[in-house]
Amino acid sequence: MFDSLVRKFFPSTDRFWEVFRFLAVGGGCFLLEYFLLYTLTEYGGLNPLVSAPIAFTVSLVVNYILCVYVVFHAKQQTGKQMALFALTSIMGLGINQAVMWFFIDIMGIWYMFAKVIASAIVMIWNYFTKRYVLHGHM
Repeated sequence: MFDSLVRKFFPSTDRFWEVFRFLAVGGGCFLLEYFLLYTLTEYGGLNPLVSAPIAFTVSLVVNYILCVYVVFHAKQQTGKQMALFALTSIMGLGINQAVMWFFIDIMGIWYMFAKVIASAIVMIWNYFTKRYVLHGHM
């Protein structure tokens, strides 16, 4: 029954578990990033638009290691794959910063809520770009 339910939404059970692992790793990295953002802003006295890229970068390093070894099982990385992973991550940081800036400075939304919105958008970007890069579809 589980397999038939999974196949309605995913091309295979392997893809389901890959997405599940991606969401689990991403969720953990989100919590790390969210914690760092709050800590650096509230206790470190940094502007949220300064603490956000610091928190993003720390979370990104952890996310990269876990994506390579746990999510996508892509242990043999070429230099080109690592460079593309870094490039897509920098683009994700740009998306994150643009969304954070828009919601904090333009819309006047609390920075922690703006981070939730930014993370949801970047998560979608990350899944598709990381899967593409780490599976060598270049």
